[in-house]
Amino acid sequence: MKNRLTVLIVDDEPRTRQGLAKTLEGWAEGRFEILSAENGDEALELAAERPIHLLLTDIRMPEMNGLELIRAIKERGSDPVSVLLSGYSEFDYAQEGIRLGVVNYLLKPVTRAKLLEAAEQALEIALERRRLGAMERIVDLGLAELKEEDRLVPQPVQDAIRFIEDNVRTPLTLREVAEHVHLNPSYFSSLFKDKTGMTFSQFVARSKLQAAKKLLYSTGLPVGEIAEQVGYQTAKYFITLFKDYEGMTPSQYRRSLSDSKET
Repeated sequence: MKNRLTVLIVDDEPRTRQGLAKTLEGWAEGRFEILSAENGDEALELAAERPIHLLLTDIRMPEMNGLELIRAIKERGSDPVSVLLSGYSEFDYAQEGIRLGVVNYLLKPVTRAKLLEAAEQALEIALERRRLGAMERIVDLGLAELKEEDRLVPQPVQDAIRFIEDNVRTPLTLREVAEHVHLNPSYFSSLFKDKTGMTFSQFVARSKLQAAKKLLYSTGLPVGEIAEQVGYQTAKYFITLFKDYEGMTPSQYRRSLSDSKET
């Protein structure tokens, strides 16, 4: 199954590791990829080859303990949802685990019910992270900051922004928007750039692309139809503009977001 979440079990005790893997494989029924490693070094090798979404690791292991493993994975730019396993109630370890963002702490021997409950909770967190990550990629931070600071923007510019966003399907001109807010086009152009940090044409393009990105994520509409919905008469020009701003074509962008959706 495409875009499955990956679970990595790390424990130096073969019987424990195999038992956890067998339980999770039966529960997952192919929905998730279940991997296992006997030590931290092997776990880091696996984490370098693919994204790990849930890390289930023993605390006490030779050479590299579970907390050191979590820290090492984070230092390499990954941030799996982590659950600690221990044969002891180790308060100091638990405290450090909390600082590292560990979401659960299970005492061995772990019952099937406790293991599956922890896995379900952790994987829900992982799925939510995926969804939030996708939405963050869709949002244009420059446009978002403007909305947060709109009280600092003169009313005519606020009105122009709303007019542009409400008419994203329309190929608006600077003169049309200037007339809408009752300003001279030349003065409006200068005021708009001064208060938004963008030229009129840049703002219009970014607003249209913001709307396009939402449609690429939330619908299966063809790229040509999305181009029309955001006010571009030809798909070719839309694709060129999209690539200039996003560094990839609309189709590539859609594919890059596909793994953010639930499996």
